[in-house]
Amino acid sequence: MSDRIGDLIIRECRAEAFRDCELIFSGLDSDVAGEIETEFWKAEFCVFSNAKNHRLDPLVPLVIPTANVDHLKLIAHQQAQRKLGRGFLVCNSNCAIVGVAVPLAALQAQHGPITQVSVVTMQAVSGAGYPGVSSMDIVDNVVPFIAGEEEKLEPEARKILGALAAHGDDEAVAIADQAELKMSVACNRVPVLDGHLACVSLRFDQRPPPSPDQVKRTLREYVPTVRRLKCPSAPRRAIIVTDDPDRPQPRLDRDAENGYTVTVGRVRHDRSGIFDIQFVALSHNTIIGAAGASIMNAEAAMMYGYIW
Repeated sequence: MSDRIGDLIIRECRAEAFRDCELIFSGLDSDVAGEIETEFWKAEFCVFSNAKNHRLDPLVPLVIPTANVDHLKLIAHQQAQRKLGRGFLVCNSNCAIVGVAVPLAALQAQHGPITQVSVVTMQAVSGAGYPGVSSMDIVDNVVPFIAGEEEKLEPEARKILGALAAHGDDEAVAIADQAELKMSVACNRVPVLDGHLACVSLRFDQRPPPSPDQVKRTLREYVPTVRRLKCPSAPRRAIIVTDDPDRPQPRLDRDAENGYTVTVGRVRHDRSGIFDIQFVALSHNTIIGAAGASIMNAEAAMMYGYIW
């Protein structure tokens, strides 16, 4: 065993055991995360969670840093409601929604509401955690079901793409979900180590809708707020658009911008006329879809002045 590993200290996961820490990053299993994370924010820790338990709590920002980092402004209201001094809780999203929500956020900012979305995912085995999917189940196979996954994506997307609500000129007091967004989802586990693909079809409220060329230009020109905040982990390009007909591919594209970007390809008209635009999106499920998002959320919270 190396000294680096051997010298690590394992502590009981209780707030009083971590008084020498300023930030808490939670990658706990959802079976235990809810109660433990609550203990930590009540003890005035700044908690950034990758677990699902508190994502839909109205007081908790659900943040993909390259899509809706401004939702961190709900922290002050959360602290006021819970009578906290410096403690708070922020969640990052389900890994599979990242490749959908980041492009949708960019498109809605330029072209107005998107009302209907169909998503078919091809999700890497690392997204299942440890010990994950049995090799006998996934080698030479695709599993067309991921327990609990499909029902997460629509409500999380509605919250992420929603708007901050305020009373007059006061601080943000709520997140108004994008209730008109309808999303049909099918999730599949595929024999890929890292990188979730999403085949996305969407319909704009705007008539006529933007063309594929306009969509590509909007995605290429998108600059997320984390870039303006100069967060150290913020990618130079939050969205990379490829014109290659067979991209993105997990092995070739998942590590773009150190895993913090979404790569979009095959942007085209929907020839059926059911939807307006179709594309394929790839995101790194363990970086921008998990731990990396928590780190960038913490960087942004510090830039906003919520960590001191």
